[in-house]
Amino acid sequence: MPADTDEEPAPLAGTQAAPAAQRAAGRRLLRAAAGRTRALMALLAVCTAVRVAATLATPVMLARAIDAVRTGERLGAAVAGLALVLAVAAAADAGEELAGSYCGSRITAWLRHRLTGRVLELGVPGQRRFPAGDVLSRLTESAGGPAAFPVLLVSAAAALVTTAGAVTALALIDWALAVAFVLGVVPVVVVLRVFVAQATEPFADYQRCQAEIATRLLDARQGARTIRAGGTAGREAVRILQPLPRLREAGQRTWAVQGRVSRRLALLAPLLQILVVGVAGARLAAGGITTGQLVAAASYTSLAIGSAALFDTFVALVNCQVGAGRVAEVLAAEPAVRPCPDPVPLPDGPGALRLRQVTVRIGGRAVLDHLDLTVPPGTCVAVVGASGTGKSVLVATIGRLLDPDEGGVELDGVPVDRVELAQLRRAVAYAFERPALLGATVHDMIAYARPDATRAQVREAARTAAADGFVRALPAGYDTPLDRAPMSGGELQRLGLARAALADARVLVLDDATSSLDTATEMKVTQALRALLTSRTSLVVARRPATAARADLVAWLDAGRIRALAPHAELWPDPRYRAVFSADAETAA
Repeated sequence: MPADTDEEPAPLAGTQAAPAAQRAAGRRLLRAAAGRTRALMALLAVCTAVRVAATLATPVMLARAIDAVRTGERLGAAVAGLALVLAVAAAADAGEELAGSYCGSRITAWLRHRLTGRVLELGVPGQRRFPAGDVLSRLTESAGGPAAFPVLLVSAAAALVTTAGAVTALALIDWALAVAFVLGVVPVVVVLRVFVAQATEPFADYQRCQAEIATRLLDARQGARTIRAGGTAGREAVRILQPLPRLREAGQRTWAVQGRVSRRLALLAPLLQILVVGVAGARLAAGGITTGQLVAAASYTSLAIGSAALFDTFVALVNCQVGAGRVAEVLAAEPAVRPCPDPVPLPDGPGALRLRQVTVRIGGRAVLDHLDLTVPPGTCVAVVGASGTGKSVLVATIGRLLDPDEGGVELDGVPVDRVELAQLRRAVAYAFERPALLGATVHDMIAYARPDATRAQVREAARTAAADGFVRALPAGYDTPLDRAPMSGGELQRLGLARAALADARVLVLDDATSSLDTATEMKVTQALRALLTSRTSLVVARRPATAARADLVAWLDAGRIRALAPHAELWPDPRYRAVFSADAETAA
């Protein structure tokens, strides 16, 4: 069963890759995405090629029609040919739109599926590196942007081919026209190269600032009651919008680069057209070309200059590359837990646990420091320690929610990092302080770890966690949608306990899973769980003395090690042990 929360998630490395590396990663991911839609890309390329051919043929057919009108020869055939070319261009354009839409939607779906899977693989430690708002930004804007990549790429290629074809046609009309155009297009190429070099980083900064604002907003939404109770809404709004100046600066830098390039292109394009048309006029006056060829030369020059519109395509492609780079950054992150390449089967066993020299470092601090702990099979062990001593970190290593930096964990004599993850998840079940609302209905939430469970099995698990009564009182009972099921924190915890009970694992870990229950309800739930706990090994993160007293043994965690492993009654006379619960009570208050 997946982890819902963790007391001290392990931080990962910085979130921002170097611009050059991010651009390279974005290009690789875009190539991979295009490779998954080869058939659609081929169809898109064919439609584009037909459209380009028809577009290039249009000035020729127009010139023939004009000359036919002037001479009166074969006018009908010339007009029919022009109409046919225009019809083919329109049909090819419609095909481009359809193929591009399908291709883009498939790329978006592939990127979002990969991104979602990797975020889940990163586990709890990944929450520090990629907060919820940042993930949401990458999942929506960053993963959605590359949908336009196939169309943009083919459009750019089509524009370049059209330009090359137009220049070739100019050369066939008169070589002087082609030379004039080529000389004038060199500055345009230089301007576009400068734009690509200067615009990438501002675009990336802009998306990062947007993600930071989204993260702060989601954090504030989760703490809305605290903000309202503290009367700090104004201060919180300032905190949420704090990245706005950097967002504005990134936007201004982006617009400044685009503005400079747009102004230069706006000046160069008409000058280039004037140059070519002027040369064509001189050649017409000299008798080197006909009137129809002059019109064709003007049309081909317009087509060739249309490549200046590639600037907008370059802007969009840079955005696609930046978005793909942000997705690739998450995909390149190392998961907190990696599957064993050569797993061994976990034998049937009673659930004996052993932690050998386990060390977990977080932020340069050893939260667990060469910790040793042996849990006999069928024993209920309460894990006790002051806040921040790593109780949740300790129990997380058992089911490989995170792996220790040193040392190892064994379950029934087998290192857990040698066991297939799916088998380990069936062997170790967790219930957390804040159970995640996973699934569509209450039934789905309880049966999340066992989707094939029957209604009778789900109800039995709910009765074990003392949850059956309030669930049946809901509007649609077990079929009540979760978003329409008003439940208190204690009721949610009981559903989490029911979910763990249904898993029927040999090791049950309750990570502060009864903290929201009042004393009477906790006693009732504990009594209901007693039959379940006595048949398997269990570890209970305990904050209350009564919870620790009901366990067989207490593992007293202090300074990263087990200070004592003994029954609660033996430890209670020690004032330092009693102070652990006092400190937790003060922290909770």
